[in-house]
Amino acid sequence: MKKKTAAALLLVLSVILIIAGCGNNSSNTSNSASESKSKNSTATATNAPKETEAVSGASEASYTPLDQLKDNYDIIIVGAGGAGMSAALEAKAKGMNPVIFEKMPVAGGNTTKSSSGMNASETKFQKEQGIEDSNDLFYEETLKGGHDTNDKEMLRFFVDNSASAIDWLDSIGIRLNNITITGGMNEKRTHRPEDGSAVGQYLVKGLVQNVQDQGIPLFVNADVKEITQQEGKVNGVKVLFNQADEKTITAAAVVVTTGGFGANTDMITEVRPDLEGYVTTNQIGSTGDGIKMIEKVGGTTVDMDQIQVHPTVQQEKSYLIGEAVRGEGAILVSSEAKRFTNELDTRDKVTAAINTLAEKSAYLVFDSGVKSRVKAIEQYEKMGFVIQGDTPQALAEAMKVPADQLKTTVDTWNSAVKNKQDSEFGRTTGMDNDLSAGPYYAIKIGPGVHYTMGGVKINTNTEVLDKDGHPITGLFAAGEVTGGLHGQNRIGGNSVAEIIIFGRQAGIKSAEFVKAQ
Repeated sequence: MKKKTAAALLLVLSVILIIAGCGNNSSNTSNSASESKSKNSTATATNAPKETEAVSGASEASYTPLDQLKDNYDIIIVGAGGAGMSAALEAKAKGMNPVIFEKMPVAGGNTTKSSSGMNASETKFQKEQGIEDSNDLFYEETLKGGHDTNDKEMLRFFVDNSASAIDWLDSIGIRLNNITITGGMNEKRTHRPEDGSAVGQYLVKGLVQNVQDQGIPLFVNADVKEITQQEGKVNGVKVLFNQADEKTITAAAVVVTTGGFGANTDMITEVRPDLEGYVTTNQIGSTGDGIKMIEKVGGTTVDMDQIQVHPTVQQEKSYLIGEAVRGEGAILVSSEAKRFTNELDTRDKVTAAINTLAEKSAYLVFDSGVKSRVKAIEQYEKMGFVIQGDTPQALAEAMKVPADQLKTTVDTWNSAVKNKQDSEFGRTTGMDNDLSAGPYYAIKIGPGVHYTMGGVKINTNTEVLDKDGHPITGLFAAGEVTGGLHGQNRIGGNSVAEIIIFGRQAGIKSAEFVKAQ
């Protein structure tokens, strides 16, 4: 373990050096070479470097200098992803003085890598666009997707507060009014930025701006190592700054939003040895730190062996190809140029279908219409993932698959779209547009570890629970660090909804707790 810890430290330090090398020509301070989600209103701002793929954050975020660190805050938030920033903003709105500690050299975490969108039902944008949806339908489809193993109380709170989360984001300048569909859903409820681009970077940029505007301090390279307690109450954290300087910071409440453990090979293989050797879409900071710290103060976990493998991951760079590509009309074909599954079935079923193929990989095939509706494809092109051909036959030649068969597959699919009936695999969604607008494109994909459904047990107040189901006084958690909501399978678009819905709730409830002290 010592070797692996040392290797992890070297990896983080190497990222810091890379980012420092490509950053702006601004003077360095103790926290230089970092992006962050907030800037103290009195701080001297320094522009952070542009994002990197491994640990990307907002493109022009600034940080809080270490010399502005205080010994005490009302609320400490551990982790600077979407859940952490949402919690900080709500706590600030309730009159609190929160702080965010982020162990990575940039802010954003896995939130930045989110692609498809944010699920929500009965939203104002759905109503404006004539989309009929209901919280009950959202609940039932998510429960079915999780194989009826979801925490039903958490799920009910989740769907019933999804529309207000969309409204809240809109109220702070983060507008998600472009709506598509993801696997396992029967209604369009996946909300994206207006231009159809990937949700993650847009969301992080908007939250960062709001955190900055509110003067909420955020410290990067701030690795929280321990949650402290006194007389049975959580009262702060021990945090290591810049891998060198450890300090104990006190607070009336602590909110843990550190994400899951999808980048921790040891934790993954311990609970799921069958996933050894899979690539991961997770940023390198997703190592389960929050789960381990919470367990040490009496917290319990749920569903730790429930790990989602995403079916469409570019293997060489472990890069997620978002579900919106299929939601907007793409199909999956094998090396024989044939469809082999309902592309918008739940992720576990699509993954299983790919794994039945001899090569354990497949191709996403789409046209220029899909490309125009999914702006993330522009990023995939820049990264060299996209194969192109003027016609299906030309594309097939570039893919090195049978040309006549690919043309037949595309023609058959187009007929299915026209007739609104997929007799081959029973697909009923993502069929608004056929694949008839050349040029044509393909991306080779395979399964990869994507999301850890398991984590610490919380209630709908986001209070962390012990093994007896009692709240640990002063300790809250939200986002992928928690477990239970998704059951055995997460629906695409529900993780972004989770971090906003429960991140907000953590900020509100931790503030109420502090005020009551």
